[in-house]
Amino acid sequence: MRLNPGQQQAVEFVTGPCLVLAGAGSGKTRVITNKIAHLIRGCGYQARHIAAVTFTNKAAREMKERVGQTLGRKEARGLMISTFHTLGLDIIKREYAALGMKVNFSLFDDTDQLALLKELTEGLIEDDKVLLQQLISTISNWKNDLKTPAQAAAEAKGERDRIFAHCYGLYDAHLKACNVLDFDDLILLPTLLLQRNEE
Repeated sequence: MRLNPGQQQAVEFVTGPCLVLAGAGSGKTRVITNKIAHLIRGCGYQARHIAAVTFTNKAAREMKERVGQTLGRKEARGLMISTFHTLGLDIIKREYAALGMKVNFSLFDDTDQLALLKELTEGLIEDDKVLLQQLISTISNWKNDLKTPAQAAAEAKGERDRIFAHCYGLYDAHLKACNVLDFDDLILLPTLLLQRNEE
């Protein structure tokens, strides 16, 4: 399928960042696939110096498939196409020591997170499932906003925020002590690491 003029312009623009805003089914993946091919074939980039990051595993698989069809396996060798979380996990695996972790860290799923927070908040939050879910969402939001427990505590406005920030601190300390990450850490930790040290 051919590219329209706007898509072609996005593919050929290589002098800086390029934001492509378009609705579902409008050809964004085709633009990215063609841009990768253009960078490799037209600009001389090596595939191993290109990273394409998506939100879902399905989108990453689809993009890998399309790039493979466009370039072939040999030209696409070394190209990294992954989700944000997979990229984050890869960075953590390489840079675990810089993050103060041990090599054999574990990853918590939602069930593990719920069980730990339920245990840690006993006496702080009544046995209230709704409040516990609100705490989980709040901690996730803080992590997605790149806020540490100390920052969350400093910005707490009311009693509930102070309690939640305290619980976040307990949770974070427990994760670190046990060499465990949760799903949000896969974005938070690499981002904080890259902010401190771009290498």
